[in-house]
Amino acid sequence: MQSNSAKDDSDEMEIIPSEHNGAVHDNKNEDSGDIHRAEENQKSNIDPNLYLYDDDLETRPHISTFISSIANYENTIPAATDPDAKPAAPSARMGTLIGVFLPCIQNIFGVILFIRLTWVVGTAGAVCGFLIVLTCCCVTMLTAISMSAIATNGVVPAGGSYFMISRSLGPEFGGAVGMLFYTGTTLAAAMYIVGAVEIVLTYMAPWASIFGDFTKDADAMYNNFRVYGTLLLIFMGLIVFVGVKFVNKFATVALACVILSIIAVYVGIFDNIHGNEKLYMCVLGKRLLKDIPLDNCTKEDPFIRDIYCPDGKCEEYFLANNVTKVKGIKGLASGVFYDNIWPSFLEKGQFIAYGKNAIDIENTSGQSYNQIMADITTSFTLLIGIFFPSVTGIMAGSNRSGDLADAQKSIPIGTICAILTTSTVYLSSVMFFAGTVDNLLLRDKFGQSIGGKLVVANIAWPNQWVILIGSFLSTLGAGLQSLTGAPRLLQAIARDEIIPFLAPFAKSSSRGEPTRALLLTIVICQCGILLGNVDLLAPLLSMFFLMCYGFVNLACAVQTLLRTPNWRPRFKFYHWSLSLIGLTLCISVMIMTSWYFALIAMGMAIIIYKYIEYRGAEKEWGDGIRGMALTAARYSLLRLEEGPPHTKNWRPQILVLSKLNDNLLPKYRKIFSFATQLKAGKGLTICVSVIKGDHTKITNKAVDAKSTLRKYMTDEKVKGFCDVLVAQQIGEGLSSVIQTIGLGGMKPNTVIIGWPYSWRQEGRNSWKTFIQTVRTVAACHMALMVPKGINFYPESNHKIGGNIDIWWIVHDGGLLMLLPFLLKQHRTWRNCKLRIFTVAQIEDNSIQMKKDLKTFLYHLRIEADVEVVEMNNSDISAYTYERTLMMEQRNQMLRALGLNKKENSKVDSQNDEKRNSIDLDGPENADTPETTSNKDESTEKADGDFKSSVKPDEFNVRRMHTAIKLNEVIVEKSQDAQLVIMNLPGPPREVRAERESNYMEFLEVLTEGLEKVLMVRGGGREVITIYS
Repeated sequence: MQSNSAKDDSDEMEIIPSEHNGAVHDNKNEDSGDIHRAEENQKSNIDPNLYLYDDDLETRPHISTFISSIANYENTIPAATDPDAKPAAPSARMGTLIGVFLPCIQNIFGVILFIRLTWVVGTAGAVCGFLIVLTCCCVTMLTAISMSAIATNGVVPAGGSYFMISRSLGPEFGGAVGMLFYTGTTLAAAMYIVGAVEIVLTYMAPWASIFGDFTKDADAMYNNFRVYGTLLLIFMGLIVFVGVKFVNKFATVALACVILSIIAVYVGIFDNIHGNEKLYMCVLGKRLLKDIPLDNCTKEDPFIRDIYCPDGKCEEYFLANNVTKVKGIKGLASGVFYDNIWPSFLEKGQFIAYGKNAIDIENTSGQSYNQIMADITTSFTLLIGIFFPSVTGIMAGSNRSGDLADAQKSIPIGTICAILTTSTVYLSSVMFFAGTVDNLLLRDKFGQSIGGKLVVANIAWPNQWVILIGSFLSTLGAGLQSLTGAPRLLQAIARDEIIPFLAPFAKSSSRGEPTRALLLTIVICQCGILLGNVDLLAPLLSMFFLMCYGFVNLACAVQTLLRTPNWRPRFKFYHWSLSLIGLTLCISVMIMTSWYFALIAMGMAIIIYKYIEYRGAEKEWGDGIRGMALTAARYSLLRLEEGPPHTKNWRPQILVLSKLNDNLLPKYRKIFSFATQLKAGKGLTICVSVIKGDHTKITNKAVDAKSTLRKYMTDEKVKGFCDVLVAQQIGEGLSSVIQTIGLGGMKPNTVIIGWPYSWRQEGRNSWKTFIQTVRTVAACHMALMVPKGINFYPESNHKIGGNIDIWWIVHDGGLLMLLPFLLKQHRTWRNCKLRIFTVAQIEDNSIQMKKDLKTFLYHLRIEADVEVVEMNNSDISAYTYERTLMMEQRNQMLRALGLNKKENSKVDSQNDEKRNSIDLDGPENADTPETTSNKDESTEKADGDFKSSVKPDEFNVRRMHTAIKLNEVIVEKSQDAQLVIMNLPGPPREVRAERESNYMEFLEVLTEGLEKVLMVRGGGREVITIYS
């Protein structure tokens, strides 16, 4: 048995001697030599400084060849394509002002500002009006903060808000939110159209009424709005269908009108600081009258007496009170602000009057005469719903993300600045309107007391037509923008194929326009126009926007709390608590404003969500699994089993392979600390140890070992599970664990294994097990981490400062970029700075490499210093030859002598002593063991002949040269780093003891002089993306 074993060992470790040795090759050796020489010829063009990574470079590109594509790196869900659509023209690369700020300004300032804000201020008062506007602005500001975090969490392609939400929360939420946003945008178009018609019919051309005098009949007014709104919708739909370019050009005109109108209002407020003598109202007692010429505004005037005394019997309130003229615009200097501080909420049918006295506001006679009444019941929450559409439009910038030069920078700055600007205008307008206009005129919604004039227009300078024309054109422009954007949003949802019945709307016309989606948008918009009332449309569309904004906040809060590895927003001024406050505000405003409209919006979202979920399940399995009463765990595992996660969802699910000592205690306790720091308290970790033996005989040992393993995990706060496997061979046991551990989608994808520090002394078993494990991990397409110097790693309760250095030699899916980011999430490493080093070859442009790498890191939202190290080709030093020779002596002597295990150990000890004369961590001089003298003559003769004739193999010399040169550079740059992370070279493809032993020696040389090293090898897939 011993002779057979020795023969097997000899065959396993057989190598190809050099021609100079004069050895006779058998057929097997000749074939191996041919293969070896072929490999050398094939790889002769590899940079000598990177020869150690030659096996990797065939499948994992060197950074110098990969760097050119890094700046334009793409790894995201491919956008749906339409074969009928024309190729898109190259988009203009717009900046923050043109691309985000101004579009947001245009979309936020809407019709409500001109036709309802004064009424909101008069009804709610200065205090409550200020709170209404502030509440709405807080909702949009908090949403903008969350949206900025999402928008800067990677490159934002064309698709805007729908893309961001759907890719953050998944297709079910994305589809539901997308449809809500589409519905809200469509209803916004209806509101703009009705508002534009109201401006024309009420203030510009009341003679165009079809249904008679609408000032005396509200139904006639709304019928006019419906008819003219339908005609205007058809006209605007034709414009959108025929010429989108005209819509885009008209947007500039509309924006100019908005800005000029607001400037005119502000100038008018200060121009009328002492009031306006041209605008008076007629007031009976404390009640506001309409349709009374100012020349007839006296109690004795026959015109008024005919109204209130039709049969000679006068109305009681008329008899008890006088008729007076009241200045409508009193000016800031008048002190009217104090009269407008408190709210004046009314119920439908009550008179608009000073104060809250029931005699003044209640209609006791049953007739209105010419007194202005409230047309709806008002409240604080209702006014929030009516005003809220004035602050929507914050996503106009993100919707243009595909046209922005730097979306990650422009979207947060432009959106937040636009909100701050519009909020300042709105809040100041509340104060200025309350301090300028009489309370009764503020509450006159349609300006009937001043002859059907728009209140804001009469404040403005130089005259009312500036506001009338400006507000009409701006409202028209906003409506055209909504009619243009909504169909494209619907088409984007349809192309994602998440809602099957929308498939027909994914088609484009021959001109590339979403014609079918436009027709559906017009139909839905017409339904909104048939409501005919801005006060009904505004709360309804507010629900859809609030739902959409709520989901944006939810997406931000969820990703922040879950700490997903891909969640690395460049925008830092966000917090999960702000997102939750924003979500709470959205839900609260929805319910307070109109609970039934809120239920409609929520019901629509739930139906779409469940529909997408149901159709998705039907498509994938067809077994109705979602209809069964499953537990949450089983449901989640089955969902995870559907397929591999997308790159942005990849996170390390860690398998820790812990080695046990003779007392069945984990040999390296800090490997558990490292796993905890890497997971930062999140995710799942599985710790496994393998014991050699027969399970039926050492069951109790396995149980005790598992209990100890669990205790170590608890002490180090490792969240996960542990197990102990008993196997006949440690290597086979580890292979079985790696292949079978985990359940469904919760299988580990990353393995942590300790470095075999005493591989030289313990013989070949230790390093053979290590390399076998490396190969098994690679075959299972799992990532591998090998911490070296683990005992020097910091404790989890310590905080350290300094640098984490990443030496990025080959691209293996971006794991080297992701790991330091994950470590920095833990308090131990949080104060460390990242430094990234990469090696440039002779033909590389190191300046361009550094620039492209910085661009890549910017898109990854990772802050790090970048340095490109230029390694010139230098001659192979004598030290390299000597180091290689010493490495080969060990292997060739073992082969030549054919020693048994005990004798192998003696030779290991002898050669280690020789090697220590050149090792950095060993003594300079060491005595040769006396065992050498015990050799017989034949052994001494063979040894002497070997030393005199052997020359190091060129293949090994090149690899040793790589290891030494890289080590010199790494030690020079990173000796003081808290942690050095580098690529782990791939193990030799040949399962030969000589090559495997050399591989371990190369790794030792590569990491000499470094206290804490983490060698990393990716699993062959991308784990990091620049996209959200």
